Amino acid sequence: MSVLNERLEKHIDLLLSRYPQLACVRDGIVKGYEIMEACYRRGGKVLIAGNGGSAADAEHIVGELMKGFCNPRPVPADYAAALTAVDAEMGAVLAKQLQCALPAIALDGHFALSTAFCNDCEPQLAFAQQVNGYGNAGDVLLGISTSGNSKNVLYAATVAKARGMQVVGLTGERESALSKMADACVRVPERETYMVQELHLPIYHCWCLMIEESFFG
Repeated sequence: MSVLNERLEKHIDLLLSRYPQLACVRDGIVKGYEIMEACYRRGGKVLIAGNGGSAADAEHIVGELMKGFCNPRPVPADYAAALTAVDAEMGAVLAKQLQCALPAIALDGHFALSTAFCNDCEPQLAFAQQVNGYGNAGDVLLGISTSGNSKNVLYAATVAKARGMQVVGLTGERESALSKMADACVRVPERETYMVQELHLPIYHCWCLMIEESFFG
């Protein structure tokens, strides 16, 4: 079992106190966090793929990682100075208002690219094409699939592994192709799609809180 420091442990404890049914996947939650935290330590990014409600979850996660979630994230003083050196007036506004970001990209949102690729090539490879273009060794693909068998997510995971990325899965409780392929997979203890999705949200909120605490706490 992974051991977290006290500052991060509090987020897991709060999650499990609110959703005690998730105690059975605690280790997977911790392992998924550790993979993503290590990715950011290396200067990497997280790519997120999902369909339908899971696509909405992907966008939600990006919103929590790319700006302040619960902690302030002021830009470093040297960067603030660089901004004002470019333009004193605009730089001062930017230095005050910009927030440090944890790079994350939801793969559902690039409509021109995805529709062009789906029209010209194989539609189920649209996420894979983006991983092929965006992904670098050391990055992470977070694949969200209530069944764990969404073909477009699996194709993306295959490309991710080939590019030297790690894969984190977020699925329902059944063993799946994604759970077998992922370096860490959280299989929440539900099978009905909407019930699975209801448990995915508090898990990724916990991940975002822990990552933010680690870098900006």
